[in-house]
Amino acid sequence: MTNSDDKREKVVSTLDGLIAILEDGKLGYKNAAEHAENSMIKSEFVEFARERSLFIVELQDEINKLGKSTDTSGGGALGAIHRAWIDIKSTFTSGDTESIINACITGEESAVEQYEDALKVVEMEPNQIAIVSKQLNSIKAILMKLKAKTVN
Repeated sequence: MTNSDDKREKVVSTLDGLIAILEDGKLGYKNAAEHAENSMIKSEFVEFARERSLFIVELQDEINKLGKSTDTSGGGALGAIHRAWIDIKSTFTSGDTESIINACITGEESAVEQYEDALKVVEMEPNQIAIVSKQLNSIKAILMKLKAKTVN
């Protein structure tokens, strides 16, 4: 494998890991929306899930530009680490809004951590860094929104 192949594989692995995180988040928010009793919060969760879907497409486009397929996406090293959404799924069944929000906060904190690690990958091109940074900023904004809901 040449140096550029190594670089491409590192970037693809990083973006695949973020896609896995986004998939977890999308499913987590869909699940949260199904179990939330407050219609306004339910609507926000649906919107957050939709945003995750758009983020996934953005990252898949970047992988495709690198000549790799995204048909079998998901689960690089970053995705294997991020299981917060899956582990907290049982919290949703209670329907307790605060518990659901706290579970979402846990998932978002994990996503922020993984996104920040991804931005340390020196092999990424400036346009890829811009996309990941934009997505990270959005995730951080949602995290702040969620945390504000838990303050009484």
